[in-house]
This record gives sequence, structure tokens and C-alpha cells, in this order.
Amino acid sequence: MDNAQDFGVLLDASCALVLVETNEEDRSLALIRHQAEMRGYPVWTWSTARGLTRDGGSPQYGTDTVHQALSAIGSLPGPGVFVLADGHHALADQTVVRRVKELTATFDAERTLVMTAPRHDVPPELVSTAHVWRLRPPGEGEIRSLVARTLEVLAARGFDIRLTDAGRDQLVASLQGLAVSQAERLLHRVTVRDGILHEGDLPALRLAKAQIFADDGVLELIETASTPLDRIGGLDALKEWLEIRGRVFLHPREGLPHPRGVLLTGVPGCGKSLAAKALAAAWGLPLVLLDPARLFDRYVGGSEEKLRGSLDAIEAMSPAVLWIDEVEKGFAAGSESDGGVTSRMLGTFLRWLQERPDGVFVVATANDVHALPPEFLRRGRFDEIFFVDLPSPQDRADILTTHLELRSLPVGEFGIEELTVATAGFSGAEIEAAIVGGMYRSLGGEGHLDHELLLAEIQRTVPLSRVRAEDITALRHWARDRAVRA
Repeated sequence: MDNAQDFGVLLDASCALVLVETNEEDRSLALIRHQAEMRGYPVWTWSTARGLTRDGGSPQYGTDTVHQALSAIGSLPGPGVFVLADGHHALADQTVVRRVKELTATFDAERTLVMTAPRHDVPPELVSTAHVWRLRPPGEGEIRSLVARTLEVLAARGFDIRLTDAGRDQLVASLQGLAVSQAERLLHRVTVRDGILHEGDLPALRLAKAQIFADDGVLELIETASTPLDRIGGLDALKEWLEIRGRVFLHPREGLPHPRGVLLTGVPGCGKSLAAKALAAAWGLPLVLLDPARLFDRYVGGSEEKLRGSLDAIEAMSPAVLWIDEVEKGFAAGSESDGGVTSRMLGTFLRWLQERPDGVFVVATANDVHALPPEFLRRGRFDEIFFVDLPSPQDRADILTTHLELRSLPVGEFGIEELTVATAGFSGAEIEAAIVGGMYRSLGGEGHLDHELLLAEIQRTVPLSRVRAEDITALRHWARDRAVRA
């Protein structure tokens, strides 16, 4: 059911008081007018700037204040839909709350009072009578009509539109979740930038869309342009899995369920976070980080509200990749010292994982998988659970070569085979740190890193596999029958 039909049901159900939550006042008013007109109801609107006005008529004298407007509405005969703008300000006045309650109690089946606001804090006195209705983002049909109109305007202005039918479908999908005005502005922006609109503009459009929703302080948009999947050493099974799933995620196929997500667990520093960045880059999608630590709020109910708001925002960003780093820190098992906040947040998040719409691919990373509750690991939450172990000898050779090349160091002058043996038990991050550390040490000599300096730096490094050998053994034991080796 779309927005228009949904609001029409409220009118047919004789809801006397509807509190509309929207940031698109003009769009919501157009929808209300259309539904009222279909039923033969006149529409009256009120704002502090214009007073009470019937559509097609002049403002009523002496209705500048909300009290005067409510008195006038009470004296008007017959059916009608009465829309008061900025209802959140009006309902902050207890006298207005009482007048609204008494007025709507007198309404018959063909009279409805509507109060609009970006967000409503419903007074206790109105909880039993008010229906809070949120204007959802425009649906596919509305966005498709907007795209058609906007492309006609752009073409008439001389811009070059080079979209296939499939490209136009992807454009519509990429704009969903935005307000009509936001979608139109983004479409103009990506076209005007170089004078051409083509499928190559879609990643930039998706990134700009994600930025709009990531400005709430909880979600963070992550740069992925410099993280190609093929430059990650090792993780061959994970790379192949992601490559196949990516085809279906970007181009759904009938009969195949939409890819939903993956849980990456394993030894710290072995590429879990890097894989999330590379995945988003390979798929041409924005990567949005949800840091569980940012969800916790000092006020009762604040943490849960932040989580719900973040999940709503990521749905609106789709198609996108949601990265939850060190997920065990936000949804750990057995945490009751916080008054049950973590348990409630876990329940909300698990329901969302199970029921979330297509278009959001979740990459959750965990270093301490034992801290996660069993229900988090149940099949259906994620498509697959991968265990990222310490790199093999071949993986270490690839990682060494990659990091030397990235720093424009002559790979041929380094004994990769000897360095591979020396880095046994090292994670990818520790190999990179050894190269960086060797480069700093070389500044005290001839100013460049050579094989001997790098080997000495490696030999000075004590890897995590030795410092926390028992923990890594326990991780490997857990993953033996529960996860796929990446």
C-alpha cells in the first residue's frame, strides 16, 4: 500500500485526529488534498503566517492563532479535512492539547483534524485518540515519474542523457529512500557536473545519497576508492564467494534469494575490515559504518531510538553495504549491568537482520566470537560465516609484495622467500607495520629500506600469535566446524 492509499484508509476509518510526521510539507499536503477530493471533503489549511484558509478561498479573518483556528473549525458545519501546520509547536501548549481533545471528540465520520510536523511528541492526553502517521519516502512509481520528468527537462536544456532501460531502472532504485526534492537535486547535480548522465554516474549518485543519511553522527560514510579487492593478499575463498554474490546483488535473478550479508570472524589484523571496504568498492556501492559504541545514550530509551533511526536510515540508503565493526562490543551476550539496554538493542537488531528489505548487504566483523549470543549466529541472519585465519606462506608473500609495491619499493631487491619464512605467525597488519617501521628506521641510515633492515625489523616484532597464542587456538577450535575458512 502506497502513501496515498494508506492515508485514504485513515479517512475511511473516521480517524478524528491524525498527526502527520514529514519533512515534505508540500508533498504531504498534496496527498491529503487528493484523498480528500476523492471523497468529496473540502480541505482547510492553517499556518501562523496565513491563518485558516479553505482551498480556493481567502483566509478567514481572526484566525491568526491556533486557538482562534480551533474555535473556527468547531463552528464550521459539514464534512472537512482541517490541516494545521507545525503541530509540534501547538501541542507544546497544554491549553491547545485540551482544546484539540474536546474538539475532535465532537467530530463525526466525515471530519478529520490533521496536524503536521517533522516529528511529534504525543501528549499523554491524546495517546488514545491520535493516530501518528509518517509520510514514507516516495515509492518506485513516484520516483520513476520524477526521473522521467527530470530527464525530459535536462534533455531540453541540452544535457546529454545516455541511459539504457536497465540503467534507468538502476537509477530509479538508487534514488529510492530520498525525498522528492532531494532526488531531483541529486539527479541535476550528477548531470550538470560534466554535462552527461550515464550509468557511470550511479556510484557517485549513491555516494551522495548515503552522505545525506550519514550526517546523524551515528553512521559514517567510509572511503573505499583506494581498496580494490584484488589487492588483498589471501582470502581466496571469501573473494570468490563475494564475486559470485555480487553479480546477484547488483543484478537480481529470478529464483535466487537476494544476498543479505556475511559475518567475518577470526584473528585480529588479518583483513576483515579491509575486506568490507574492498567489497563495497568492487560492487560500486557506498560503505556505511555503524559503530555500536556510538549508539549508547545517557537517557532512558535513547540508545534504542538511535539504533532504530540508524536502521531506518540505512534502509533508505539502499543499495548500500552496512559495515558493523567489532559487532561483539555492541551486542555482547550476557550483559545485564546496563538495565537491559543491550538485550533490547540486540532484540531489535536481530529482528531487523531477519526482516530487512533487499538492497542492504551487511558485513559484520568480530574478533571475539565467543562474546556473541548464539541467536546472532543462527542461519538466516547471515548468508555465511567466514573465519579469517593468519595468512599462509603464499598469502604472506603476496602481502609483502603488495605493500612493497604500494610504497614504490623495488620488490626484486628483497628476498621475498626469506621474508616469508621470517613472518611466520604474522598477520597482514603486522607485516605492513614491519615494513613501515623499517622505513622509519632507514631514515637514520641511507634513507631507504633494504632487505636487511626489513628482516631485522621483522625479527624485532613479536606477533599477536605468540602474545595471545591460547586465544587464537581457541578461535581456531571454535571455527573448525562452525565457519568457512576465508
